[in-house]
Amino acid sequence: MLRVGVDSTKLADAKSADGQGEPARRFVERSAQLGLDGVFFRSILELSPTLDRGEIRDAMQAARDLGQRIEAGVGKVNPFATPEAPAVRALGDGDYLLAMRRMIEAAASEGIHELWTATANYQFRLSGLYACDRFRTDVAWDEQLAATEKFLRKLAPILRDAGAHLNLETHEEITTFEVVRLVEEVGPDVLGITFDSANVLVRCEDPVAAVRRAAPYIRSSHIRDAALFLRPEGIARLLRPVGEGVIDWELFLEPLLEHDLMLSIEGIVESTRGEMSLQLFDERWQAAHPDLSLSEALEVVRLTSDYEARAASGEVLGWDQLHEPLGEDESLEFIERSARSLREIIARLTQVPTASLRNSADGVI
Repeated sequence: MLRVGVDSTKLADAKSADGQGEPARRFVERSAQLGLDGVFFRSILELSPTLDRGEIRDAMQAARDLGQRIEAGVGKVNPFATPEAPAVRALGDGDYLLAMRRMIEAAASEGIHELWTATANYQFRLSGLYACDRFRTDVAWDEQLAATEKFLRKLAPILRDAGAHLNLETHEEITTFEVVRLVEEVGPDVLGITFDSANVLVRCEDPVAAVRRAAPYIRSSHIRDAALFLRPEGIARLLRPVGEGVIDWELFLEPLLEHDLMLSIEGIVESTRGEMSLQLFDERWQAAHPDLSLSEALEVVRLTSDYEARAASGEVLGWDQLHEPLGEDESLEFIERSARSLREIIARLTQVPTASLRNSADGVI
């Protein structure tokens, strides 16, 4: 069964004025008000900063009362990226592995068994090739992947004991080929995939081919569409609501129809609408993608050309329009339009009326 949920980090109108200290209950209530099915929290610490089981239990009960599903994340698993998360290390009294154990066990004890993680970061303070941790010059990407696999093997018995899956995101720096290999090497009994529909484009992967490649292991998701534009350095990707970008959503969702999966809409909060670049013309970028086929790369180029033609005709928003400041209600509208489109597409694919796919709470979607 496919459900339609939302990423808490992008549910801007559920945050307090300073963006801090809001209880998980508020996000769950807002999701229900919008007629959504649940909330994806990037960190279990959003449910309780101290991993207090009572606080987590209260959040879970609030979700059950409203017919909501909760998913949550734990720390990242690339040892070369973990210094950027000192709060996680603090949970383990300086021991990052212990902190991960505590988060996994706290989540699983209260019924959260699908846990998000990722391998690295995108450094928005930088530009060009080096904004992506894949292209760090102090440690090669192969070394980062090897260290990640070693750390995941340490986590595997903890996950087995907890009955949990740690779901690696198809994040901006990693390919689906690499994520699938990590899952298969460490074990699909403890690892899965959090599939991000827009991030795979940053690695020049066709979203339909990528989701088919990852489908056997997908256990959670981040869902958004994308606009693509040809630029001097290669291709630029900007985020769009579902159905307003380049992804063929019927083909994309088809391999997921039998999954018990929450399609978590990850909206926008950045003024740039999540712009990232594919430096296709840089030989270093090309050499760093040994798995990428010519046919798949050319499909991304075709998608780019098609989007630009639609933008020129006024069918979709163009480059200049997508670089205007965010509208006051645009973040919420992104979520609403995406949810509406997803449910319409799911209804067509399953021949289930759209109304029956809505959460029973009074929503606007």
